[in-house]
Amino acid sequence: MAVLNLLALIIATLLLLFRRTSGAGISPADTLNSGGNVTDGETLVSAGGTFTLGFFSPSTTVLTKRYLGIWFTASGTDAVLWVANRETPLNNTSGVLVMSSRVGLRLLDGSGRTAWSSNTTGASTSSVAQLLGSGNLVVREKSSNAVFQWQSFDHPQNTLLAGMRFGKNLKTGMEWSLTSWRAQDDPATGDYRRVMDTKGLPDIVTWHGNAKKYRAGPWNGRWFSGVPEMDSGYKLFSVQMVDGPDEVTYVLNTTAGIPFTRVVLDEVGKVRVLMWLPTSRVWKEYPWLPRDACDEYTSCGAFGLCNVDAAPTPSCSCAVGFSPVNASEWSRREASGGCQRDVPLECAAGNGTAVTDRFAPVHGVKLPDTDNATVDMGATLEQCKARCLANCSCVAYAPADIRGGGDGSGCVMWKDNIVDVRYIENGQDLFLRLAKSESATGERVRLAKILVPVMAFVLALTAAGMYLAWNCKLRAKRRNRDNLRKAILGYSTAPNELGDENVELPFVSLGEIAAATNNFSEDNMLGQGGFGKVYKGTLGQNVQVAIKRLGQCSGQGVEEFRNEAVLIAKLQHRNLVRLLGCCIDGDEKLLVYEYLPNRSLDSIIFDAASKHLLDWPTRFKIIRGVCRGLLYLHQDSRLTIIHRDLKTSNILLDADMSPKISDFGMARIFGGNQHEANTNRVVGTYGYMSPEYAMDGVFSVKSDTYSFGVIVLEIISGLKISLTHCNGFPNLLAYAWSLWIDDRAMDLVDSSLEKSSSCSEALRCIQIGLLCVQDNPNSRPLMSSVVTMLENESTPLAVPIQPMYFSYRGLGGTGEENNTSSSVNGMSLTTMLVGR
Repeated sequence: MAVLNLLALIIATLLLLFRRTSGAGISPADTLNSGGNVTDGETLVSAGGTFTLGFFSPSTTVLTKRYLGIWFTASGTDAVLWVANRETPLNNTSGVLVMSSRVGLRLLDGSGRTAWSSNTTGASTSSVAQLLGSGNLVVREKSSNAVFQWQSFDHPQNTLLAGMRFGKNLKTGMEWSLTSWRAQDDPATGDYRRVMDTKGLPDIVTWHGNAKKYRAGPWNGRWFSGVPEMDSGYKLFSVQMVDGPDEVTYVLNTTAGIPFTRVVLDEVGKVRVLMWLPTSRVWKEYPWLPRDACDEYTSCGAFGLCNVDAAPTPSCSCAVGFSPVNASEWSRREASGGCQRDVPLECAAGNGTAVTDRFAPVHGVKLPDTDNATVDMGATLEQCKARCLANCSCVAYAPADIRGGGDGSGCVMWKDNIVDVRYIENGQDLFLRLAKSESATGERVRLAKILVPVMAFVLALTAAGMYLAWNCKLRAKRRNRDNLRKAILGYSTAPNELGDENVELPFVSLGEIAAATNNFSEDNMLGQGGFGKVYKGTLGQNVQVAIKRLGQCSGQGVEEFRNEAVLIAKLQHRNLVRLLGCCIDGDEKLLVYEYLPNRSLDSIIFDAASKHLLDWPTRFKIIRGVCRGLLYLHQDSRLTIIHRDLKTSNILLDADMSPKISDFGMARIFGGNQHEANTNRVVGTYGYMSPEYAMDGVFSVKSDTYSFGVIVLEIISGLKISLTHCNGFPNLLAYAWSLWIDDRAMDLVDSSLEKSSSCSEALRCIQIGLLCVQDNPNSRPLMSSVVTMLENESTPLAVPIQPMYFSYRGLGGTGEENNTSSSVNGMSLTTMLVGR
């Protein structure tokens, strides 16, 4: 009997396999052969396991609505990328996906009715369906991996993945576009769609029903003009654009080493970029479009310019030579009525020839909608200007392709109105047509003879009043500057250790700073620390600045403020942050710096989602830049300066990722023959302090060398020195030393650098870092030697001695970075015990 039962089980299993494969043999987990099927509860999984195809219910309340979809396996059905039957949900769990030899893929409900079909042309008994590692579901001949009879990538929905086309085939009319879901739990087609507009220059447009909602701006050969960050930006994608007579499409290709990323058009019309963080298993969002209110289509009407940085924000203004059509509406911040010309065009008015008109440039904008524009890719910019002047309906022109530098090539010319123009960083130049000034007729001349003397008298009185006001303001400003100088330099009988008391300290009033930061708005705040808060602001002619506001409860006082203001005013080096101004007004103490868009090194290198932006050449450039900055402080400047608080959060990065050392509040100056000093008040940050400074209060240039060595090891590894446990070791120095003595130093290199790192440079930097963190300051190299070691591979390196690590008493064992000001001997020094 047992034998019969076993035989029955084997036969049942074989029948089941036969039904699933229809005699074609057992399929891989990602493939469905002709006649095979997938029932509710079963799945196809792509090779490598990244994507899954199966049945799901997006709603937690209506579980009977079942859909067949593809999702990102790691996050489950929270990230559904494509749905087969988005318009025709199944009402129960009896659905089945069948691979048919006639129509390809068919989705059947419990009654055998077709809920969805791929309608594959050319499907046969030898056709198979396969879920590829890209997330693409394809139907192909079993013998051909390259030719697809049907693919889901040709039918995108609300998600764009790497490798998918977006755009139009101009010959066949086939279109690849995005359509939103109706709701978060309803994949049916929603109200928003995102398409490639090919009426003028290629442009990406989001529609809400029949109304345009947002535009990316026309393609200029490098990026869509309203999205200049496509050229460098997040570095999450590279764009492969095809702009030809047969096809206008682009494909997003992911950057090597970047985690899985998708672009989603959500149910409210926003385009979001989402990156999966494998460690924390969450999606990190990078906002794309719309970024702000100025991305709203035609928010400022015809000939209106939107400026999101204006106050109040955002703000509409008319282009030069234009005024609001309805001034009262504009006063209520309703600007959609647009602007009208102050003076009619000579050509359009029939008062002359076209060439009497002129062009005024509008700098740094997203180009207008090109639906009603004319494009000529063969013309030069000068030819475009002449052609536009010769056409009375032409109101503006701009280069169509900005590749190759110069003024660009080709042109686009607008007629009638221009709409949807905004100021944007790295925007383009638009040349707007205006009428020339009218000639003075006899009547105007006679009127001018009367008005000119009167106006001259009025102007003279006005000028005199302005001079008196300016003179009073200048005297007040001088008094404020003198007060500022006295407050900072502290005029007294004691000599000024900072040297020249006549150092020029640029003064900025508190009123100017308040206006620049929107009265210290939280929206303008960049960050905060022990000193207080840092705000982003705009001064003068749109100069972006970072403003440090010393908190009234801050541990740093006038001495540190004075230190930083005078030192940075004296020091000039490409790797030191630049001071633009300072202010003392009552209890307010503020410093104004150049604004560095990439902020601090620690905000990128210790962030799992951002560290990929710093490849090895960039990290090596940062190491060398910090080294040169320290060499200037220690040796090449007129003063010998010890920073005393060097750390990754005090290394700022400019737009090119070049480093600039900041925060000189704790710095000290040495005299000509002075080599070290002693203090009873230890200041700085645990982990970056040298042993002799932390234990005995002794500091020298070698104290900064130690901090530099810690920073080098952090840059290479992407790990914080302050981690309580680093891969089983008490901290980063212990871990680095263990790998070094075990001849496994390359294991320290950040995994995100796997494809970009230079083995020889990385090993050399690790050895230099270990030389800098030796506990004996006499064993550490001077920064002049470090520069030579970094920039000359033939320079021999000494063998480092095993470093020490600190055990901090009374810190609670958090392992977090602590900026401290305290008496010495608050910690113990421990030799690392490293097993080989």
